Amino acid sequence: MPLPEVHLVGGTSAEAARLAPVATAMREQARVEPVLLAAGPEPLSFVQTLDVFDLTAALALPASADDAETIFRLDQLWSTRTPSAVVVQGDAGASLPAAVAAYWRRIPVVHLDAGRRSGDLGAAEPHRRLLTQFSALHLAAAPLAAMNLLDERVPGGDVLLTGNTAVDAALAIRDRRPPYADPALSALRDADPAAPHRLLVAGLAHTGGVRLEQVRATVRRLTARYRDLDVVMLGAEPSGRSRRVVGAGPLAYADRARLIAEAYLVLTDDGDFQEEALAFGVPVLVLHEITDRMEPLYAGCARLLGAEPETIFNDIAELLDSRVRRDSMTATGNPYGDGLAAQRAAQATAALLGHGQFPEPMPARPTAGVSR
Repeated sequence: MPLPEVHLVGGTSAEAARLAPVATAMREQARVEPVLLAAGPEPLSFVQTLDVFDLTAALALPASADDAETIFRLDQLWSTRTPSAVVVQGDAGASLPAAVAAYWRRIPVVHLDAGRRSGDLGAAEPHRRLLTQFSALHLAAAPLAAMNLLDERVPGGDVLLTGNTAVDAALAIRDRRPPYADPALSALRDADPAAPHRLLVAGLAHTGGVRLEQVRATVRRLTARYRDLDVVMLGAEPSGRSRRVVGAGPLAYADRARLIAEAYLVLTDDGDFQEEALAFGVPVLVLHEITDRMEPLYAGCARLLGAEPETIFNDIAELLDSRVRRDSMTATGNPYGDGLAAQRAAQATAALLGHGQFPEPMPARPTAGVSR
């Protein structure tokens, strides 16, 4: 008898990295048949990232940033090849279109990383709340996310605390150090492997205009003060010329993962980048006044900096001056999990379809993430 087919749908590199461990766990548990489906805005990035985990997408749709078009194409696909369940991740990429299309086809939706809330209805909050309405099973990455769902009267039996599969992804590739495909990164980091400089990675997905110039100015001050500091600015070219400051556009997942793993600190305005840094045990400084990822702040492994340039400079300088203070930020481990999130997600999806029992939730105090 064939196993129930479960489609794991994603359209970005970040979605691929978080869905890949779940697909692997599903295959190992052999209760359902995982089918990775590339759809949404960046299906090629989705496919390329899966390759890092030795996985391939069995199905792919043309790239589209238009949610209505993605819904239509998924509905066409599922009218002839209807899965037993659909798994989506987060709130961006292909998650909402896939959930809508699945809901209309009466296909159960499993929402990985459910329950995030910031209260800012002008950002991604409406997507998150809509996904909650369409989902049959809500897999929360942290206790606060689970409590958000319960506060919104989602039945407790439909919510499971699993942890974040970004931790599982980091564990799967932590020992790999492939050469950088980006030549600028290779020149910066591989030129003298015997004595590498400390690395500050600035992952700037949303920063622009005045804020970007402030970050550039801060970077110039830091490299002038700390001669052993390299800086990589993702999403922005640095102003001025410096062999120790490199700008880079979108990176392949393998380059991004190695870069984060080597970082001393990460400065970012991007939630996915923040999760990946924490998964590799790297402290994070967040360029926002508010955030939907409160757990790292409570745990002390992230700081919310806001927009004041002097605050940004002083906080980074404090951690560059003191390795003890830097290391103390991640001493309690990663609040997002113990590396077993994918196993729980796979088991819960199978249980939803009547194959086995639901797993126990993630322990209240998870063990540390990737050791460095």
